[in-house]
Amino acid sequence: MIRGVYTVLLYLSLPLVLVRLFWRSLKAPGYRSRWLERLGIFSAPPGWGGLWIHAVSVGEVQAVVPLIDELSRRHPRLPITVTTTTPTGSARVREQLGDQVFHVYFPYDMPLPLTGFIRRVRPRMLLMVETEIWPNLLHMCRRVGIYTLLANARLSETSARRYARVAGLTRDTFAQIDCVAAQSDADAARFCALGLPAERVRVIGSIKFDLRIPASLEEQVEVLRRDWGGRPVWVAGSTHEGEDELILFAHREVLARFPEALLILVPRHPERFERVAALVRRERLGLARRSRPEEYNAQVQVYLGDTMGELPMLIGSADVAFIGGSLVEAGGHNMLEAAARGVPTCFGPHVFNFAAVSQILIEAGAAVQVADASVLADQVIVWLEDASRRADVGERGRRVVARNRGALGRLLALIPPM
Repeated sequence: MIRGVYTVLLYLSLPLVLVRLFWRSLKAPGYRSRWLERLGIFSAPPGWGGLWIHAVSVGEVQAVVPLIDELSRRHPRLPITVTTTTPTGSARVREQLGDQVFHVYFPYDMPLPLTGFIRRVRPRMLLMVETEIWPNLLHMCRRVGIYTLLANARLSETSARRYARVAGLTRDTFAQIDCVAAQSDADAARFCALGLPAERVRVIGSIKFDLRIPASLEEQVEVLRRDWGGRPVWVAGSTHEGEDELILFAHREVLARFPEALLILVPRHPERFERVAALVRRERLGLARRSRPEEYNAQVQVYLGDTMGELPMLIGSADVAFIGGSLVEAGGHNMLEAAARGVPTCFGPHVFNFAAVSQILIEAGAAVQVADASVLADQVIVWLEDASRRADVGERGRRVVARNRGALGRLLALIPPM
């Protein structure tokens, strides 16, 4: 009954959903293309009957690349379909996986789009990444016999309270999931408290610790380091709306101590590149853009990362890293890319999307959580002043990542034979 009301409301809101899609496309044109895929309308893939992986956006795609590589190595004929929700996630699938997988946008959680998708792809298993829990999707998978696995699953206290407000729909939906591979004991307990049978939950850690650094990345990092010419460099990666102003405030504090310092500023969403560039100019700071390498010189104070897929390289070329989405209430982003590179890392107070990972890093002395932009500036200055302290924190980060690897293998063991 409750799911029926939910479905009716979804259909009634579909015109508004499509208007919102068009509105978003005014800033990010990628939302305007391939919109029929979201309604389950697309050309069927060449192979069918395999694995469907849903990874919302860039971070989730990055997390499942090692999984897909390993599955492809073990089962070279296994058809794999990857869906994403955002254009940036779609671009990362094409960049990282190419023809290795079939890719379309995730269908809306309505019976008709879902039916169209399933008839074309005919998956035997659905692997959802982190928090992708959709009532109609899970009910349809159970009805047609598609095994469902929620991988790298996390559930914050805030999200658990939100789900608890619709307890009937939540319990009914969670009961349809065949297996949950939770990141931590706390995540597992919240899933069980909301109605998931305990025997369907496994705690495996986070597969994001199993990230792989390509050998070619080191060469690119060395080229950039030579370009910097020994300058103190810090990077603010994956920043959100309202956060860039705070970062530039912190950078002015850093410049007061290190006039030659360089900030690498990397907005999370490409539609914001131009606005952030204009903001830097308004602040009267010397600007160069990654997309225009000829602009860089020793007088540049802010280097705007306005390209896609290069954040790991930009982080590796810096002395200090700040991970964005955390000074504003966006929930933070993956700080393990910096830790794995041995770059001392800090982030703001809002990291509920990475609560377990951030706590592990903090407790190991491998990262620092800062309260605001002023404290961020102080922390960057402390690290830039002391190379030995930077090296110690960076090495702690490397050790944390190395110690916590293995979730990928535990996840693979939960995937039934296909």
